[in-house]
Amino acid sequence: MILVMIMNKKFLFSLAVAILLGTVVGKYFYKENTTKTVFHENDIIFLQQGVYTDKKNMEDNIKRIDPKIVVEEQDKYYVYVGITKNQKNADKIKEIYEKKGYDIYEKKIPISNEEFKNNLEQFDLLLDKTTKEEELISINEVILANYEQTLQKS
Repeated sequence: MILVMIMNKKFLFSLAVAILLGTVVGKYFYKENTTKTVFHENDIIFLQQGVYTDKKNMEDNIKRIDPKIVVEEQDKYYVYVGITKNQKNADKIKEIYEKKGYDIYEKKIPISNEEFKNNLEQFDLLLDKTTKEEELISINEVILANYEQTLQKS
């Protein structure tokens, strides 16, 4: 009888340790996996020239900026001059506009549209391969037009 009680205590102790260890290890791996995956897959770098509340003021300030798109949300006008998933490409585009005297801000926005994300990956490959300003602007213009078209579909 005593032997059975000792065996049960060892079994219960081993079972408790296994459950505790499994819980700790499971939480660690789950936490690591979700934070890395969610952040990197959906965040897109938007290069923003500004946010305006007055449409006339916005139009006056962005006359010479090209290419660009204007997104109206909650009575504000967001002006974007570039979109990319690649930091190196963001820096290239940002440099072009900063040389022209514009302040450009990076804004990470999660995008769930798979078609746009796939297209953007292909455009990013092209942006990565070029160093000529004219080509960068041309590719960037296509990206912005593609995003604008994606917005209209939504």
